[in-house]
Amino acid sequence: MTQQPYDVLAIGRSGVDVYPLQVGVGLEDVATFGKFLGGSAANVAVAAARLGNHAALISGAGDDPFGRFVRAELARLGVDNRFVATHGEFPTPVTFCEIFPPDDFPLYFYRKPSAPDLQIRPDEIDTDAVRSARLFWATVTGLSEEPSRAAHFAAWEARERRPLTVLDLDYRPMFWDSPAAATEQVRRALSHVTVAVGNREECEIAVGETNPHKAADALLDLGVEIAIVKQGPRGVLGKSRRSSVTVPPNEVDVVNGLGAGDAFGGSLCHGLLHGWSLEKTLRYANAAGAIVAGRLECSTAMPTATEVAELAERTAEDAVNV
Repeated sequence: MTQQPYDVLAIGRSGVDVYPLQVGVGLEDVATFGKFLGGSAANVAVAAARLGNHAALISGAGDDPFGRFVRAELARLGVDNRFVATHGEFPTPVTFCEIFPPDDFPLYFYRKPSAPDLQIRPDEIDTDAVRSARLFWATVTGLSEEPSRAAHFAAWEARERRPLTVLDLDYRPMFWDSPAAATEQVRRALSHVTVAVGNREECEIAVGETNPHKAADALLDLGVEIAIVKQGPRGVLGKSRRSSVTVPPNEVDVVNGLGAGDAFGGSLCHGLLHGWSLEKTLRYANAAGAIVAGRLECSTAMPTATEVAELAERTAEDAVNV
C-alpha cells in the first residue's frame, strides 16, 4: 500500500522539555516541573498537525524512557513517528528553562557530547517521503554536526528544490563551533530551499544583515522565493519577488515566549499549503505565536485552527477600527 504523501514533513530536534511550574524564580528555587515533548522540529510538526495537516517527523531519540515518551507523545499529538530512529549511543536530550516574563526565558540544553537527532544518517532518509511531501521543513541546528548535516543535504538533493522547501534559520550558538561555521553551512543550505524564515539575529548569521528589508532582499538574491524576517515587537516582514508585506504583532500577556516561534512555524506551513496570501499567512502565524506565548508549555500548547482564526480576525478588525 502506497503511503499517502505528508502535508508537512519536518526534520530535526526532538527531546523532552522539563519546564518549571513556578514563574519568576531561578531553577535552584523551583519546586515542581512539568514534562513535555520538545525540540523545534517536533514542535512545528505538532503545530501543523493541530491545524489539521498530515504531519511526520524525521528525528532520533535515545534507547531510554524519555525516548519512548518522545515517540508516544508525537503519536498522541497527531504526528507520524515512524521516522524517529532509536540511537542507543546518546540519551534523549532534555531541556530546562527559567521563566521570567515578559522577555527573559533562559534555556539550558543537555545535549552533550551529542544528541540522537544529530545522528540521523543519509541512509536513514526516506527519500520518497521527502520528495513527495507537500512541504519539507528543516532547521539550521541540524546542520551543526555530522552525520545529521549530510542527512539534511541528502534530503534536499532528493527533493530537488521543490516548492515549499523551508529552512528555519533557528541559529543557537551553543550548538556551533563559531558563527562563521554556521554561516558557511547556512549559505550552502539556502541554495536548496525555497522559503527561509528567521529573526534579525538569525538573518545576520545567514546573510550578514540585520536590517529586515536588506536581509530579506539578500535571501531572495540567494534564490529563495519567500523570505520571512521576524522582528519581535515590530511584527514580521514577508517578501517575495512580487510582493512585500509587514504584519504587526498581536498583543498578549506573555507567560513563556519559547514556543511562539514554533507555533508561528506550524501556522506558516498551514498558510503556505493552503495557498493563502502572504499577508494572511503571516497574520495567522503571528496569532498562533501569540497564543502559545500566553501559555506555559510548547508542544501541548499549540492552538487549533479555530483559535488561530479567531485571534487573527479579531486583531485585523481591531486594526481597522482604530
